Parts: sequence; structure tokens; C-alpha cells
Amino acid sequence: MKKLLLSTVALMGLTVAAGAADLPRRAMAPVAPILSVPVFTWTGFYVGVHAGYAFGDSDIRTTGVLQGNINNVNALARPPSLSVDKEGFIGGAQIGFNYQFGMFVAGIEADLSYTDLSETQTYASPTTFGAALAGTRSTLSQDLEYLGTVRARLGVSFDRALVYVTGGLAYGDVSYRADFFTSGGALQFAGRKSDVEVGYTIGAGVEYAFTNNLTLKAEYLYYDLGSRNVQVDSIPGVGTGAYVSRFETDGHIARVGLNYKF
Repeated sequence: MKKLLLSTVALMGLTVAAGAADLPRRAMAPVAPILSVPVFTWTGFYVGVHAGYAFGDSDIRTTGVLQGNINNVNALARPPSLSVDKEGFIGGAQIGFNYQFGMFVAGIEADLSYTDLSETQTYASPTTFGAALAGTRSTLSQDLEYLGTVRARLGVSFDRALVYVTGGLAYGDVSYRADFFTSGGALQFAGRKSDVEVGYTIGAGVEYAFTNNLTLKAEYLYYDLGSRNVQVDSIPGVGTGAYVSRFETDGHIARVGLNYKF
């Protein structure tokens, strides 16, 4: 009897186990993939455009070559010194590379800008040093057609914000002109010169990355392209001797720029 009871229980257990094995397995819920958020870095090449406002004043000093010319400058018949104020639009493009190490960013940038910096200053003689010199007139002008820079940049990053200083080489195509007239309005002395001048630039700025590829910057630069002597020669039959006018070329730039970072 006991054997029959045990056999019946064992048979029922096997039947239940077999039925359970035939039941469909419960599907496991899929594991959601973990998406990694890319960490922003300033490292990489970039290209961009910029536009802004350029301004400054250039000092011009004139000296005489012969004694008669020296006397005219001393008598204020010709301007011993004059300042040419210039201001206007500046805009162009830039290319550069940054490398970030820790919170510091080092890089190099080259840019080329069109400038609207052309100005002429007129000087009227107040002198009464001889009737021939009373009321003489002199005009001096300077034109900066384009300005380029090649600069190092060093800054501190605050995640997507970058504060930096910059400095390096500056160059530009500068034209100079000096015309000295008699009291009657006849051209008496004239000088022309045009050259690519080379100097330096320094400045600072702030840049912000509002996407991983687009950055916006605001920047200030001071540039100095040095000084240039212009020989102001006499017109045959009208003047004698010559003058030398020394032009300085420097100024300030305030601009904004948009960059695309690769």
C-alpha cells in the first residue's frame, strides 16, 4: 500500500514538472543602452569670419631738407606735426588651430581683413613769414587697404567659455601721400609711397561655444606697423629743395567673429 502511494505521488510530481517545463518562458525586459555624452574640447582646426570697427590716429612729422625748407617748417608754413584721424569698417576671414591641455588652451590664428581706413588731413599755414608763405596749404593722407595678422593665442577655458590673450605679427598695404601748395593754390611739392608694412599686434578676447562646432568671439587688437619716411619733392619751376614727412601707422580694432570648429 505504501509503495503504491509513493509511486502515485512520484508520478504526479513528474507530471507537474513536465507541465511546467512546457510553459512559455517569461521574456526579460531589454536593457536600455547607455548613451555617452561627448565631452566638449577646444582642440581642433577652425575657420571663420569676422567684422568690426577700426580706429586710430597717425602722427605725421615733417622736416625740411634744405635750409629754406627747414625755415618754412620752423615758421609753420609747412606742418611740423599733424595727426590724421581714421576710422571705419573692418572685416575678413580667419583660420586657426587650438590645443587644450587641462583647463588651458594654446593655439595659432591667421586672419586677413579688408579695411576702410582712408583719411586726408589739411593744414593751412597761419604764418605771416613773408608774403609768399602766407596762406600756404598742405594735405597729408594715409590709406590702409588691408590688414593681416598671424598670432599665438593662450587662454583659460571654463567649459564652453574661453578667455584668452593674443599677439604676433601684423602686416598691411599702406599708401601715403603729401601735397604742399602755394598760397595761390599751385602744387609746389608732392610725395607718394605705397608699401606692405610689417609690425606687431597684441590683444585679448573671449570666445563661447554654443554648439560643439560653432563658436562666437569678441576681440580687441592693437596693431603697430611702424613708421615710414616719404620724400616730398619740389615741382620743377615751382618749388626748390624738398621735405620729408614721417608717417606712423597704428590703430585699434574691436570686432566679433563666428568660427566653425572641425
